[in-house]
Amino acid sequence: MTFFLRWLVLALALAVAVWLIPGLDYRDNTALALAALLLGLVNAFLKPLLFWLALPLTVLSLGVFLLVLNAAMLGLVGWLVPGFVVDGFWAAFFGAIVVSLVALGLNRVVKAG
Repeated sequence: MTFFLRWLVLALALAVAVWLIPGLDYRDNTALALAALLLGLVNAFLKPLLFWLALPLTVLSLGVFLLVLNAAMLGLVGWLVPGFVVDGFWAAFFGAIVVSLVALGLNRVVKAG
């Protein structure tokens, strides 16, 4: 899948999360596009490192800590991107779940097509 298509899927997943989850918001489409780009980069480069560092916690929690790690990545993007708001841990937590599920579904649709 091309970079542009992955970015578009992530932007759509973020838009759905903003629509569903109170506490997530964006000022304009540029902020959403930038947030999707940065979230993709954070997930590609920073998340694997943090995954290995948090592996003992992940094993002890039977994988639940991965949800916290995903929430942290979304919170980081909210902190770095002006115009993209993540208002607290629970917004990031549920937003990360929605983004993951929607992106999974969209990626399956795109690969099947």
